[in-house]
Amino acid sequence: MSSPAAPKPAILSVDDDPGVSRAVVRDLRRRYGADYRILRAESGPQALEALRELKLRDQPVAVLIADYRMPGMDGIEFLEQAMDLHPYARRVLLTAYADTNAAIDAINVIDLDHYLLKPWDPPEEKLYPVLDALLEAWRGSDQRPVTGTKVIGNRWSPRSSQVREFLARNQLPYRWYLADEPEGARLLEAAGADQRRCPVVITADGQALLQPTDSELAAGVGLSTEPVDDFYDLIVVGGGPAGLGSAVYGASEGLRTVLVERTATGGQAGQSSRIENYLGFPDGLSGAQLADRARRQAAKFGAEVITTREVVGLEVNGSARTVRFADGGRLCGHTVIIATGVDYRRHPAPGVDEFTGRGVYYGSAMTEAAECAEHDVYIVGGANSAGQAAMFLSRNARTVHLVVRAASLEQSMSYYLIQQIAQTPNIRVHTRTEVVGVDGDDHLHTIVLRDNETGAEEKAPTERLFLFIGAAPQTDWLDAVVQRDDAGYVLAGPDLLVDGARPAGWELPRPPHHLETSVPGVFVAGDVHAESAKRVASAVGEGAMAVMLVHRYLA
Repeated sequence: MSSPAAPKPAILSVDDDPGVSRAVVRDLRRRYGADYRILRAESGPQALEALRELKLRDQPVAVLIADYRMPGMDGIEFLEQAMDLHPYARRVLLTAYADTNAAIDAINVIDLDHYLLKPWDPPEEKLYPVLDALLEAWRGSDQRPVTGTKVIGNRWSPRSSQVREFLARNQLPYRWYLADEPEGARLLEAAGADQRRCPVVITADGQALLQPTDSELAAGVGLSTEPVDDFYDLIVVGGGPAGLGSAVYGASEGLRTVLVERTATGGQAGQSSRIENYLGFPDGLSGAQLADRARRQAAKFGAEVITTREVVGLEVNGSARTVRFADGGRLCGHTVIIATGVDYRRHPAPGVDEFTGRGVYYGSAMTEAAECAEHDVYIVGGANSAGQAAMFLSRNARTVHLVVRAASLEQSMSYYLIQQIAQTPNIRVHTRTEVVGVDGDDHLHTIVLRDNETGAEEKAPTERLFLFIGAAPQTDWLDAVVQRDDAGYVLAGPDLLVDGARPAGWELPRPPHHLETSVPGVFVAGDVHAESAKRVASAVGEGAMAVMLVHRYLA
């Protein structure tokens, strides 16, 4: 399939005299209409509005031609403001002989490229040679627009960080601009916003989203946020490896399947920079790649994937199982698979909550990696996710400090990762150590490390602290409906039987299937399952097994 043609560069003429405006456009189209988009406006404000729309749509502007004498906003004022939106466009002022001094002054004021005296007949002698030279210079500057989604925000803004993380985890490419740098300021001007309205997201079709919520952002970039139907054979709650496995196998085996995800498919595994022990991928792959392939595979078989919908309740309505959404919506099906995984635990050290998103991050190693170049960064955690992040960040960071409370990494990390870390000279492992405080001003500047053997504390300068400190299930939405253990993990199958007795309220003549919860027709898979293996392969396997048991239930 051929790629779409690049948009034609624009030549914009601004003149309040309709006769002159039509004459300019007529001559421009005759010579340049095949290769350029010829636009006209009858006032400076009208032209600026057109330029803002072109900026948001990534359409380049090659030449601006403005009449000097226009009411309200003269040509010099217009070109001065237009420079903020399209600084690389060549600028031409149309002027009468009596105004040549003003035109000459404008050469210094607005870096004017040329001024033309009216009338310019014949254009072959007085107009085209000038524009030919300006267009050749413009093409030689190679100032091509950046296409796709753009995010304008502040460096240490928690919400800006969240927006970037949302786009990255959903495999949506974007370009990041700082609001206080020239191009970011130009984009804000085009969007009619300022730094107080950041983050601003400009979608590929030119729509400006000011401080969007996740659901507004998802809709703006084309993610599905609404289910097509009201009733399904299978509702999968959670889009990590277990949920994606359930969606693939459910849809491929003919079940009307919908997967509901709160943020982005992939779960915690989707944030892993490198997974090297997953069967069938000897060279490894990132968690984002694995999640993207699984999501596309599920869609190929007909599963729906909807995002930014948070499930807050589960109901049993006769033979139907109903999930309730935070926005008041609901969705019904014959069966449900709970695959919500786990979230990182909150770190208790003073200051961590205050600086989250401003130098302190839960996960997020891939999104923030570019900002870590030649800096000292700290990672807290001793499991595989922390080890993978350390290896990934070590490519650019000056030093990566891995802070572990245990006496060694062997207790919680895979052997292959331990070996890689030992062979990487700019990774330093601090065992029996923990972070007990963080500090800074508008962003993180220092952390306090405590040696748990000696009790000694020291301050370490850093602007980046990544936390991978274990996980906890988010299952409060199952209260009084599905049985869980003391830590909140969902019980299923044999774990529900006490001295051979079936769980309270169980009315079927058979005991619960292996992954079936205390509610018939509601199953569990992956890390949220009590005593699960906490590995990607086992989560995918449980997702597939749960679908097999769904078939048994439906039969």
